[in-house]
Amino acid sequence: MRTESSVSLATLARVFLSLGAFAFGGPAAHIAMMEAEVVRKRRWLSSEAFLDLLGATHLIPGPNSTELAIHVGYAQRGWPGLCVAGLCFILPAFCIVLALAWGYVAYGALPEVAFILYGIKPVILAIVLQAIWNLAKSALKTPLLIVLALSVLILNGLGLSELLLLFGTGILTGVLYWLRQHRSPPSMPGLVASPWLLVASLGSGGVSGGTVSVGLWPLFFFFLKVGSVLFGSGYVLLAFLQADLVDRWGWLTSSQLLDAVVVGQVTPGPVFTTATFIGYLLAGVPGAAVATIAIFLPAFVFVAVSAPFLSQLRQAKVMGHFLDGVNAAAVSLMLGVSMTLAQTAVTDHVTWGLLIISSVLLIRYRMSSLWLILAGAFVGPGIHWIASFH
Repeated sequence: MRTESSVSLATLARVFLSLGAFAFGGPAAHIAMMEAEVVRKRRWLSSEAFLDLLGATHLIPGPNSTELAIHVGYAQRGWPGLCVAGLCFILPAFCIVLALAWGYVAYGALPEVAFILYGIKPVILAIVLQAIWNLAKSALKTPLLIVLALSVLILNGLGLSELLLLFGTGILTGVLYWLRQHRSPPSMPGLVASPWLLVASLGSGGVSGGTVSVGLWPLFFFFLKVGSVLFGSGYVLLAFLQADLVDRWGWLTSSQLLDAVVVGQVTPGPVFTTATFIGYLLAGVPGAAVATIAIFLPAFVFVAVSAPFLSQLRQAKVMGHFLDGVNAAAVSLMLGVSMTLAQTAVTDHVTWGLLIISSVLLIRYRMSSLWLILAGAFVGPGIHWIASFH
C-alpha cells in the first residue's frame, strides 16, 4: 500500500526512534502508540489504511509491531522509508538491551525494574484501551464483524490459537460475502453459530549451568529460522528458544533464558530484542549484532514482498472482506491482551488513579503518550522512596 507523501526520511527516523525508545508494554502497546502518532496526530494514514496494515502483519511470521513500523515507512516513502522506519524502531531497544546484557554478564544480575514498571503499566493500559476504541470504530462496521469479534474474544480466552482465529475469521468473512452474492443471506442465528462451527471443523489448535561458546554462523542461522517461522507473542518465543537453546543444545540455562525474555518484555521496543541479550551472552557484541540482524531480517523481507500487493488485495472484493475479518479479529485480540495486562497493571489505589488520570489526559486533552509514560516511570520509584521513610 503506497501513498504519495511529503514526509521526509529524517521525520520518519525521528518518529520511529522516539517510538522505539518509549514503546513499553509489548506489541499491543506499540501498535496503540503508532496509531496515536501516525493516524490521529500526524494523519499520515487513515484508520482504515492503518487497520489494513495491522491485519497484514498478522498474516506473516515475525514481530507484529516491528512489521507495522516497516509497513508505515513503506507507505510513506517506499523502500527507503521501509528501511528507515524499521531500523529506527529497533535501534533504541537494541542499545538498551545490549547495555543490560553487559551489566548482566559483568555483575551477574539484572537491575531492579519493578518500581519503574509499577508506574508505567497503568499508563500503557490507558494507551492500549484508547487505541482499541479508535480502531474498533473503523474495524467493527457491521453486525457480522461485531459478532465475529466477540466470538474471537471468547475463543481466545479459551486458549485457541491466535493464528487460527485471525485466518479463520478472515476466511469466514470472505466466504459469507461470497455466499451473499450467490445465495440468500444467512440468518442471524447462523452468524452467531458460524465462528464456533468453523473452529469445530478446523480443530482446536490451542496453545495449551553456564553459557557455552557459540560460533556466529550457527547463531545467525538459528535466529534467522526463528524470525522466519514464529507467529505469536513473546511467550511463544520463550517456548521456541527453550526447546533448542536449553533442551537440545545446552547453549543457555533455563534461568538465563528466562532472564533474557524478561529483558525483552520490560524494555521498550520489540520483544524480539531478547535475541540481542542471548547473542551477547553467547558471543559478546558481535553475537548480539548477528542475532539481532538474523531475527529481524525476515520481517523486512516479508513486508517488502507483501506490501506492494496490499492495495490490490483490498480492491478485490472477496479479499477486502477477508481483510475486514482479519482486522476485526486483530482488534479483539488486542482487547484480550489488554485484559491480561490489566491483571498486573492495576493492583491498588495508586495504579487505579494512574489509569484514570492517564485516560482523561489522553481522551480529553490529547496529551502525548510519551510524556505520560515518562511521568509513570517516575511515579513508581517516587512511591517506593516515600514508603521507605515510613
